[in-house]
Amino acid sequence: MFDVENPTLKVRLAKGPPLGVFWFALGSLALIEAAVAAGAEAVVIDMQHGLFSRQDLEAAVGLVPAHVPCLVRVEDHTAAAIGRALDAGAEGVIVPLIETAEQASAMAAASHYPPIGHRSGGGVRPLRDFGPYRKAADRAITVGVMIETATGVSNAAGIAAAEHVDFVFIGTGDLALSLGGSLDVTDAHEAACREILAACQKAGTPCGTFTGDAAAAASRLAEGYWMSVVANDISATRGAFDAASKRFQEGRGRTS
Repeated sequence: MFDVENPTLKVRLAKGPPLGVFWFALGSLALIEAAVAAGAEAVVIDMQHGLFSRQDLEAAVGLVPAHVPCLVRVEDHTAAAIGRALDAGAEGVIVPLIETAEQASAMAAASHYPPIGHRSGGGVRPLRDFGPYRKAADRAITVGVMIETATGVSNAAGIAAAEHVDFVFIGTGDLALSLGGSLDVTDAHEAACREILAACQKAGTPCGTFTGDAAAAASRLAEGYWMSVVANDISATRGAFDAASKRFQEGRGRTS
């Protein structure tokens, strides 16, 4: 869990530098541990499309050192999904498929205790010493909302300006599906991303985006995004296996 005396994510939001995250969906705690050892600047645990159970989530958050921001992409935009992630000790949430400013504000309210919001008090880690946790929560808990549909793009200005929303994150895959019915990146997709980024910059709200590899991640940060994905466990392991298989087949061919 994050250090309640020294939360790091909102400080990074305000002061920079931009953040490169490692994204996890395979449900492997060992891969998260390896990524942290490799120097991951932040970790995202994917509960929407990932293989993590509730107990896996608790264990995964516990593996991440307090100085490394740990976010959870929650299953949906319900208070229950957000509460599970924050009760595990995550420093922030990323909420999928937000299409209006009203939805964004509702997700922020679900992430904060009264009087800001209506989050329920609970969770094994927060209740271990709830006084300091409660005192830190208002300034520490970080709320990200995902724009990943054509409707969300059209409402990007309102979403970016919604109260207590700390950053916007572009879900590039679903955005491509919404715009063209496939995962192919098109000129319309790039234009939509630029529109979202511009709306965020006008509102003074950091904008992140999903990227498929380290080169793309660095390129997006150079364009003005605040967060990008350096590596995700599915692509990283598949790429390593594909490369190993190719090298083996090539080597075997030379010796046959």
